[in-house]
Amino acid sequence: MRVVVLGAGVVGVSTAWHCVRAGHEVTLVDRQPGAGLETSFANAGQLSYGFAAPWAAPGLPLKALGWLARTHRPLVLWPRPDAAMLRWLWQMLRNCNADALARNRGRMLRLSQYSKLAMASLRQATGIVYDGRSLGTLQVFREASQLDAALKDSPTLARAGLEHEILDVAGCIAAEPALALVRDGLVGGLRMPGDETGDAHLFTQRLADLAVAAGAVFRSGTVVLGIATEAGRVSGVVTAGGTIAADAVVVAAGSYTPELLRPLGVRVPVYPVKGYSLTVPIEDPEAAPVSTVMDETYKVGLTRLGDRIRIGGTAELAGFSTRLRAPRRATLEAALATLFPRGGDPAKGRFWTGLRPMTPDGTPIVGPTAVPGLFVNTGHGTLGWTMAAGSGRLMADLISGAEPEIEASDLSVARYAA
Repeated sequence: MRVVVLGAGVVGVSTAWHCVRAGHEVTLVDRQPGAGLETSFANAGQLSYGFAAPWAAPGLPLKALGWLARTHRPLVLWPRPDAAMLRWLWQMLRNCNADALARNRGRMLRLSQYSKLAMASLRQATGIVYDGRSLGTLQVFREASQLDAALKDSPTLARAGLEHEILDVAGCIAAEPALALVRDGLVGGLRMPGDETGDAHLFTQRLADLAVAAGAVFRSGTVVLGIATEAGRVSGVVTAGGTIAADAVVVAAGSYTPELLRPLGVRVPVYPVKGYSLTVPIEDPEAAPVSTVMDETYKVGLTRLGDRIRIGGTAELAGFSTRLRAPRRATLEAALATLFPRGGDPAKGRFWTGLRPMTPDGTPIVGPTAVPGLFVNTGHGTLGWTMAAGSGRLMADLISGAEPEIEASDLSVARYAA
């Protein structure tokens, strides 16, 4: 089957790789000159299999109002006449209840745990190297209320089969020795020993090379003008350089997916949530994180990637703006200074921003559409790196007509029609 994948971020490249492995004739298309050059370029570096949960939850609206009042606020909302944003926010608010949380969290954990297995299989098959570590992740708490919330949530994690540890300050330092320098500012933590870390950009580039070596065609620097149909089903992709014939098209274009699907009458509730990162050279290896430390107060992750520390986080609703804003950098610098003050000099850091494609219920959209031959793989939000391997493998099975290894019917765009 001729499969065209639109988007060479980590999700699109994983889809292309798995489709090649399934025996399809694959063309990967991206407007950038290489793979992983937009949202996958400098994310926080976490493969957070155990922390897969939607933002929409009971109490979120009140929490969000509190965040907006902070100097180093994790959420920024720019008032703008944007109907898509208002519609997305309304849909998200409708998911801020206990029933929706349980449903959405279950879906996300199902896909994230599957992705963990798919990632292990991919590593074994390829030997791919990407500054990866399998040393777990640690969420640190500065306030007693945060620790109490983790204790309350622990039975839910246990029922989901997630290995985890609630730690006191000494336990946090045992997992991340450099935190000894700031022990007085901590009250405890939650550790997920099964989580991993790695450079998503490096992974995406190397996997794209492996896909090409296996037979895929990568058409970089190619602008997509639309998706062609014939007799009601997909027939190809129209680009500035001509039409690419296809039996199946997978739209994995991140936040730009809705505009490619809209002309075909397919509407997906995906909106860009802007995130920032700062990549700092390590100056004192003993004072840097061992793996990933997530700061629950700042909503920022600090990850060791080789000889660098990647500080990533914040959520900004500002449409498709990629303007770098100084206050967001200040938040990332504050997280580094208060957790790993000797790890690296933030003044030497590389500041970056990317648009994370978010759905209002947190669950990505992975599956077919009502248009025969048209598939969607997007909406992973902050968990694109975490869920990429599983989403790509699942998509290859769906295109091939194979029985998926996990329940997939509730991951498609059809769930919004219901």
